Amino acid sequence: MKLSIIFSITCFCLLSFSSGRSVPGDDTGRIPPVRAVNLGGWLVTEGWIKPSLFDGIINNDFLDGTGLQFKSVTVGKYLCAESGGGTIIVANRTSASGWETFRLWRINETTFNFRVFDGRFVGLNTAGNGIDTVAEAERPGTTETFQIQRNPDDLNRVRIKAPNGLFLQVKTEELVSADYEGNGGWGDDDPSVFLLTTSGRLEGEYQLTNGYGPLLAPQVLKEHWSTFIVEDDFKFIKENGPNAVRIPVGWWIASDPSPPKPYVPGSLQALDNAFSWAEYAKSPSLFAVELINEPLSPGVSLDNLTKYYQAGYDVVRKHSATAYVVLSNRLGPSEPTELFGLANGLRRSVIDVHYYNLFSSIFDNLTVQQNIDYVYNNRSAQVNQLTTSNGPLIFVGEWVAEWQVSNATKEDYQRYAAAQLEVFGRASFGWAYWTLKNVNNHWSMEWMIE
Repeated sequence: MKLSIIFSITCFCLLSFSSGRSVPGDDTGRIPPVRAVNLGGWLVTEGWIKPSLFDGIINNDFLDGTGLQFKSVTVGKYLCAESGGGTIIVANRTSASGWETFRLWRINETTFNFRVFDGRFVGLNTAGNGIDTVAEAERPGTTETFQIQRNPDDLNRVRIKAPNGLFLQVKTEELVSADYEGNGGWGDDDPSVFLLTTSGRLEGEYQLTNGYGPLLAPQVLKEHWSTFIVEDDFKFIKENGPNAVRIPVGWWIASDPSPPKPYVPGSLQALDNAFSWAEYAKSPSLFAVELINEPLSPGVSLDNLTKYYQAGYDVVRKHSATAYVVLSNRLGPSEPTELFGLANGLRRSVIDVHYYNLFSSIFDNLTVQQNIDYVYNNRSAQVNQLTTSNGPLIFVGEWVAEWQVSNATKEDYQRYAAAQLEVFGRASFGWAYWTLKNVNNHWSMEWMIE
């Protein structure tokens, strides 16, 4: 018996141990009954899985990609990139939405570029008087680089310091200029003061490494990689029934030990450790490679995805004739069987689907029994539609015993999990629980078992 690895980019690798079972159409005649757990949050950072990773970052609410909205204290209205970008910045909106949201490109803990709705950057009008604020630059430069200063007694009161050394001020609702010297006060009569609100934030590996910077980020991640998942975790997994792990890895791992900045080296060595821990037998532990995780429709077209999968498959086959190649179905509006034509022409390929009774308003008010019925009726029908005698292998690569039900009992969760185990157990390739460790208890298989 050995533990198999499936990995995906952000990919997953599947590490496995098992004797196998017959599967129609498989050229070997046998595959392990994959019963896996995801190792989420390990080699690809996800802040919601382990929020404490971000605790040491100064201004960790100003991470790269965070959306900020600025309300002038003097006129009581929000800054806005007029027309979504391409022209002036105004302060005439009573509410904030897309045009009033500025995405951070973090340079350091206090210095940023502001990206607007159409992808351009806020800067000073150097072609005019040099002090009016506009959103015209396709790429940020010196004149698009600003500092955010916060009131130490109220962090949501801020000033924005322009590259000319002066502060932005709202002179009128139609005129925002960088020509205020600032008097050090934070009162409601100061035209350079804004009330700050946050609209969406990202907490991934880019945000972590960019936030800590090149000196601290390697230390933080080295400690995380060496402690979050260890060899004893693999023993725990094996002892409790799962026979595989699905490991997310970032695309930048291919460049380790010299990944592009701000990523840091070391994740490849951690992955190598996983392969060593998975060898409880002489057989190679790499079981499958998943080429990408959760491509999103309609942004990712079926045509482009198909070309990517064919190219990725060809690359995998240059290195392995036996590893399964897993193709993730698109999230969003799409046909569940749209990859069948491609997969049926690719030897040892698998289609991955993810099922959560979450992330959609249809689940918001379901009771315990209604959630369980949904699994037995709707999810069962979905699995049956995909699992056909002449179709590709099907893998439920992510599911969880979590829902929108409040005050559910332990027995309720057990019934819900049992229903999913029964239904997803019919998938011809198997399933993987999300995830092994998570501060949100029911998302943690370790916590659920213990």
